[in-house]
Amino acid sequence: MEQVALYRKYRPQSLNDVLGQDHIVEALKHSLKNKSISHAYLFSGPRGTGKTSIARILARELKTSPEDLYEIDGASNRGIDEIRSLKEGVATLPFASPYKVYVIDEVHMLTKEAFNALLKTLEEPPSYVVFILATTELHKVPDTIVSRCQSFIFKKPTEKILKKTIENIAKAEKTSIDDDAVSLIAFLGDGSFRDTQGYLEQVLSLTKNKSITRDEVESLTGAPSHKLVIDYIESILDKEVERGIEALKKANNKNTDMKLFARLIMNYMRNAMLVSFSSSIKEGLEEELGDDQAKEIEALGSHPHAKELPRMLRRLIEAYEEIKYAHISSLPLELALVDVIGQDK
Repeated sequence: MEQVALYRKYRPQSLNDVLGQDHIVEALKHSLKNKSISHAYLFSGPRGTGKTSIARILARELKTSPEDLYEIDGASNRGIDEIRSLKEGVATLPFASPYKVYVIDEVHMLTKEAFNALLKTLEEPPSYVVFILATTELHKVPDTIVSRCQSFIFKKPTEKILKKTIENIAKAEKTSIDDDAVSLIAFLGDGSFRDTQGYLEQVLSLTKNKSITRDEVESLTGAPSHKLVIDYIESILDKEVERGIEALKKANNKNTDMKLFARLIMNYMRNAMLVSFSSSIKEGLEEELGDDQAKEIEALGSHPHAKELPRMLRRLIEAYEEIKYAHISSLPLELALVDVIGQDK
């Protein structure tokens, strides 16, 4: 039997199942309750945040049968001929539903001519038609289209929400996963439900263990070693260039993605900086990160040189941007290390 991908298996089936988009869920519930349905919705935001899932849920809430739900990929159906065909379909009544719903994904990919043709349909749609346009690049959608839609901007889910998602899926899959492993998978997901579930699926499919640790997640995903991340940060705080260079050398030998390595370093340093400047941050740290990671962050934040973290972070942000242009991917982080420590000697 074909294995179903986790993001499809655990896709939300109702508005109550949707996480991280409360402002959108409440607005849609209000519209449905009051029967104030718009003829066109525009869902915009980063990929993997639930735009298509909510579009399908909205179609179900409108009692639209599968025969009357049309999902169109704007990237591969971007020309005027495809939109003309859509316009012809719009003119016919639904087969077995109160509404015909057209979901156009990646709508920003349509050609100028196709947008002009779609605009005419949006201006005077039949009463039984609802359009749901989805895009990851709102700035590429013409203002004339935007102005004719009820617009909702999707937010990236917080790491806390992603962690809850991972824990729920792992429990449903009868697998235990420790806090540090959950945190790493949520971080790798980078604000995308789909990517987060993809990393979790990768780990679950490649391990025979029913109890997953951070070390195992690092091994199975190629994520940077936690120890090397801490070594690099401590080398800066302790003014030990050699230790930092050694951490980068070991990361290189493991074919570590240096951009991901830099992101993890900056994430830890940011939390340590916040802890060093605000005692109230400590209160929610254990709940957010887990006991072990929270203790590490607090230790970094209480380091004698912790007040220099903002300056260090600014230099690392520059290094992160430079990695994609560097012939040797570790070089920007090596230079940042030498620059920051060198300024203090």
